[in-house]
Amino acid sequence: MFLIVGCGSLSDKNQSSYQLKSKQITKKPGARDSVVNELYQQHQEWQGVRYHLGGMNKSGIDCSAFVQLTYKSRLGIHLPRTARQQSRLGTTIRKHQLEPGDLVFFRTGPTSKHVGIYLEKNKFLHASQRKGVTISRLDNVYWQSKYWKSVRP
Repeated sequence: MFLIVGCGSLSDKNQSSYQLKSKQITKKPGARDSVVNELYQQHQEWQGVRYHLGGMNKSGIDCSAFVQLTYKSRLGIHLPRTARQQSRLGTTIRKHQLEPGDLVFFRTGPTSKHVGIYLEKNKFLHASQRKGVTISRLDNVYWQSKYWKSVRP
């Protein structure tokens, strides 16, 4: 039996509504390379940290907490805690428009969501249930079949 669940805190019912002040992270000259470098450094620092639903530190972390923490520590941007809340931010963009730092979302079950951060060249950084913090490819058969949408916060 194989069970897939989404990531995020166990409930986002009591979370207050969240508004993000748009801060374009890839528009300035050189910003794209800076974002990519920050994200690869984050991967080096967190690579292999195990996945834990509701986890928020190096003992175990889920996908949305990893995205929230990465955005805050590496890009100076505060995001809400859950994948569902993060999916409601910013501007929805098409896959071919992805830029480093954009959020990529997947439907991993009927109500489950998964989120990662786009790097470059069809790769994204995320906390995977199987591999922990890792880099995966959007064109991987599994992720390609689960792809839902992309957002530029």
